[in-house]
Amino acid sequence: MWSGCDIGDIRPSQALTIGKLIGSDDLMVRGGSILFIAALVAPSLAAAETMSFGDAAALLAKSCAAEITANCRGVNFDANRLKECLTRNQDALSPQCKVDYLRSLDAIQKRVAARTTVANACAREIVKLCAGSTKETSKSVPCLTTAQGVSRNCLQAMDDAGYR
Repeated sequence: MWSGCDIGDIRPSQALTIGKLIGSDDLMVRGGSILFIAALVAPSLAAAETMSFGDAAALLAKSCAAEITANCRGVNFDANRLKECLTRNQDALSPQCKVDYLRSLDAIQKRVAARTTVANACAREIVKLCAGSTKETSKSVPCLTTAQGVSRNCLQAMDDAGYR
């Protein structure tokens, strides 16, 4: 494990360097490269895993219907208000509802944020390829899904938003 390193070679008056402890820097460079690539890929994988609105609502209805009826009567079914109500009544929630309501409501918020991102990621394509306006992104979505020359970032944003 410590090949090439003799403890007798290290003197108190000398600085301890990596070279004395590791036989080759090649392993560290390779490991650092792998970590760097993983760090670049991880956000795109996480972003691509957004749950659809329908799936999130179905999960919430399946796991929390009784709790919503009993504890959140009269609450507008806006994701934020429903999340606040369920959080406020956590002690009355079933274990399955506690797990699933956060997951489903967070998925809805991520999907909404992803749809907002499409206007920024696809601004060039909306204007140049679809003759649209970035203020009305939803009107350009049918064009964006079929147009040639759409950038990879725009395609990824549309995938994350559930448009494709």
